[in-house]
Amino acid sequence: MDFYSVRELRTSSRNIWDSLSNKGEVVITNNGKPSVLMLDISSGNMEELLRAVKQAQLMISVNRMRKIAANSGFMTDEEINAEIQAARKEIDE
Repeated sequence: MDFYSVRELRTSSRNIWDSLSNKGEVVITNNGKPSVLMLDISSGNMEELLRAVKQAQLMISVNRMRKIAANSGFMTDEEINAEIQAARKEIDE
């Protein structure tokens, strides 16, 4: 997987598109930290790929809740609702 900065995205976008086509994914960094994952969807499977990404995001949220529960012994209703809202916000963005 190749990493490019936001500046490189602005100044060398052709190289990034070539890398994306060749490798299937590219990470864009902002201030040295991964910020964006770009995925090649040229094969026409956008809906399927989007569903898979959303499912992975939800699984990350569930795993986060499990870790909190394991560390504290339980989660309050407020914590559970906050995690659900955060997961929904991530999906909508």
